[in-house]
Amino acid sequence: MSPTSETARGGRRLVIVESPAKAKTIKGYLGPGYVVEASVGHIRDLPNGAAEVPEKYTGEVRRLGVDVEHDFQPVYVVNADKRAQVKKLKEQLAQSDELYLATDEDREGEAIAWHLLEVLKPKVPVHRMVFHEITKDAIRDAVANPRELNQRMVEAQETRRILDRLYGYEVSPVLWKKVMPRLSAGRVQSVATRLVVERERERIAFRSAEYWDLTGTFSTGRAGDPSDPSTLTARLAAVDGRRVAQGRDFGSDGQLKSGSGQVLHLDEANARALAAALADTSFSVRSVESKPYRRSPYAPFRTTTMQQEASRKLGFGAKATMQVAQKLYENGFITYMRTDSTTLSETAVAAARAQVTQLYGRDYLPEKPRTYAGKVKNAQEAHEAIRPSGDRFRTPAETGLTGDQFRLYELIWKRTVASQMKDAVGDSVTVKIAGTASDGRDAEFTASGKTITFHGFMKAYVEGADDPNAELDDRERRLPQVGEGDRLSAEEITVDGHATKPPARYTEASLVKELEEREIGRPSTYASIIGTILDRGYVFKKGTALVPSFLSFAVVNLLEKHFGRLVDYDFTAKMEDDLDCIARGEAQAVPWLKRFYFGVDTDASGGSAADAGNGDGDHLGGLKALVTDLGAIDAREISSFPVGNDIVLRVGRFGPYVERGEKGAEEHQRADVPEDLAPDELTVEYAEELLAKPSGDFALGKDPVSGNEIVAKAGRYGPYVTEVLPEGTPKTGKNAVKARTASLFKTMSLDTVTLEDALRLMSLPRVVGADAEGVEITAQNGRYGPYLKKGTDSRSLESEDQLFTITLEQALAIYAQPKQRGRAAAKPPLKELGTDPVSERPVVVKDGRFGPYVTDGETNATLRTADSVETITPERGYELLAEKRAKGPAKKTAKKAVKKAPAKKAPAKKATAKKAAPAKKAAAKKTAAAAKKAAPAKKTAAKKTAARATDE
Repeated sequence: MSPTSETARGGRRLVIVESPAKAKTIKGYLGPGYVVEASVGHIRDLPNGAAEVPEKYTGEVRRLGVDVEHDFQPVYVVNADKRAQVKKLKEQLAQSDELYLATDEDREGEAIAWHLLEVLKPKVPVHRMVFHEITKDAIRDAVANPRELNQRMVEAQETRRILDRLYGYEVSPVLWKKVMPRLSAGRVQSVATRLVVERERERIAFRSAEYWDLTGTFSTGRAGDPSDPSTLTARLAAVDGRRVAQGRDFGSDGQLKSGSGQVLHLDEANARALAAALADTSFSVRSVESKPYRRSPYAPFRTTTMQQEASRKLGFGAKATMQVAQKLYENGFITYMRTDSTTLSETAVAAARAQVTQLYGRDYLPEKPRTYAGKVKNAQEAHEAIRPSGDRFRTPAETGLTGDQFRLYELIWKRTVASQMKDAVGDSVTVKIAGTASDGRDAEFTASGKTITFHGFMKAYVEGADDPNAELDDRERRLPQVGEGDRLSAEEITVDGHATKPPARYTEASLVKELEEREIGRPSTYASIIGTILDRGYVFKKGTALVPSFLSFAVVNLLEKHFGRLVDYDFTAKMEDDLDCIARGEAQAVPWLKRFYFGVDTDASGGSAADAGNGDGDHLGGLKALVTDLGAIDAREISSFPVGNDIVLRVGRFGPYVERGEKGAEEHQRADVPEDLAPDELTVEYAEELLAKPSGDFALGKDPVSGNEIVAKAGRYGPYVTEVLPEGTPKTGKNAVKARTASLFKTMSLDTVTLEDALRLMSLPRVVGADAEGVEITAQNGRYGPYLKKGTDSRSLESEDQLFTITLEQALAIYAQPKQRGRAAAKPPLKELGTDPVSERPVVVKDGRFGPYVTDGETNATLRTADSVETITPERGYELLAEKRAKGPAKKTAKKAVKKAPAKKAPAKKATAKKAAPAKKAAAKKTAAAAKKAAPAKKTAAKKTAARATDE
């Protein structure tokens, strides 16, 4: 039954979706008789802290939000920021005759629908409405064919949520106690962090190997043309039948791998000697081997392959990709973007094939439609691949999209159309060239070529590569047409030196690929997982590479040694299988959670958590026992890593540092390590260099007035000077004495600062004098630089030196000038990065009020903690801008309009003005009362923060 015919019968139907944007699009397709509202995500969840838990719950339930003693019953609370929305939904429901729950069709969407049902308690008929694209036909079909709520999917999602809560809330406090406060652990985030740390360990342990070979440029002696070149370039492959060593023949220790005895390792001297011996050699073609080349199109996008390609081709991070895709989906341009299926519906296949014929001709259309088998384990095949929506695909030019949305849509459109095109075909050729050196050695060179005779799907789309040096599929290499025995002359033979490289760090794209291949977590969560480990400071970016922080080394070290199975890749993948079994109804949630948490094995074949022992402290079994027995964890040992030469890197509460010798000993040395230093760059030499620098914690002398020692220090926020108060000086209470402290000027350094400088700095703020009314003017150094202050009126100074030199007359002259409104003159850019691929405008790094930021003149994005002006690359700049665009403009808080009295009624205006004074008093009283009430709220917020731990 269509929405129109239902409306004709009367009645009011409430349709609830997750987002306002989705609601707006769907409303346009349903018309009158339907009210479409948004839940704005989850309306109910596990509590964020004990303060949110109802009073009737006590003990562990208040801490965890889960009653582990009573079948792991979760405690759900309506989110504080959703109460107003829930009230609105209840009011709308009270006026409706039917309720349609139209949340997304995955587990998360099913759970949101169930929570809505539980909170709203509807007394009218309820329908579950599902669709994978937001088009007129799809929405009307979903209304006409609703289904029941899938309780299995709800239970599977709830089990996953409870599991992640137990993991996060039990393991995170261990990190707080043993590593650093406010850290978090998570079932998938901790494993993802371990992957990044292990790759860095491989880089640290890596030893480079040097190897040499020859490159020859050979001529046929004929005049060439594009289809038949006259020369070819070949690389030395073998000498006297022994294969010449290449990078793949060496291990990470810099030595030839075992079994490489027959491989010839050339050093520079031998390579140059061989090149000299081949100088006058005549060469000929030893063999020509030709094979047919065929390449089939790539499958349509699923979530992870879209994230990978958007990273390679568009420079988007996983999070930015999903934000842009969400907008495309909600506005009806693409199908649902969280999917692990590569299947296309019959309608989509027909639309793609029609577009192939229209745009490329029938020669590019295969006889039968192509189908793609899903490669993802436990894929939810009910979903389609990500594709343009509708039964006719709009070309990118027809969409009216711009910027990032246009670029991502174009990528999806090209990939979908290409998936229904013919194979690319051609020939691959290998030519072997031989010659005898003057010393009698036989040298064999090899050249490979590829020609594409029919491009097929490559006309529409070619997949990118994670390795920037990799050759893409559509790249041709044409060789001269030669036959066996043909004579060739060597135009040039060059000697080439190479060095093996450490394994490349993960990028967002390659980490997503690795997680998916290891079957860890769900593809739909990868973007949020990567976002979490970046936000928590476990990982930072250098260009597009993910670099682990020293903090992550300490966290992973603890988890590996004392919770080994919880960060074991196979164990984590097995948990994912178990959760999918629960979703399919093949396993029960409560017994499985009991085995995981308590280690009680009620079913020996069920993958017991009691088997989680790895011989290093896990032998107790369940999670609860593991986090209770913390005596074996040595916090100092966990956070210490030997560098060499008796130097140890330690991860302290205020950042990483290197140390030699015991604290308190005469030979003790210590130096802070830059937080943005990649761990594989902390060599013994660099550590020695850091220790050799002045520590910044040295005495400058005594204050002649107070007699207190004055010291200079290198602080977390820059160098500063401070006084050392005598022992016994009260530091708390009403008699507390605070040590005078002052930051060094930008023109000063720890190496050159003197006692006189320190005393002058600590004398600030300086009283300059008073104006004619007796208001005092002071010179002060603030967060944004030096300034004058007179009452509430502040004026900037041009230089820090003026703090000590400015006179009262000069200060009064500054105040005599009208206060500058608006922005000061623009500062010159700190760095130029190039042209942004989206806006096609020049991108520069500028110094802003809150630190450096990148801008293309339209969009601004602040540099992250791990970014610096010196090291930021153009690609990283474009990525930051893409992420900012994907978030959209910041929401502004609406100000209530103040109703002004009409200008003509002057007397009324005066009367109003007279009455304003008591109103002010009342407002002040209200503010004071609100402030009193706010004090406990602050405490509650603090408790919330302490209790918060990231789940997955």
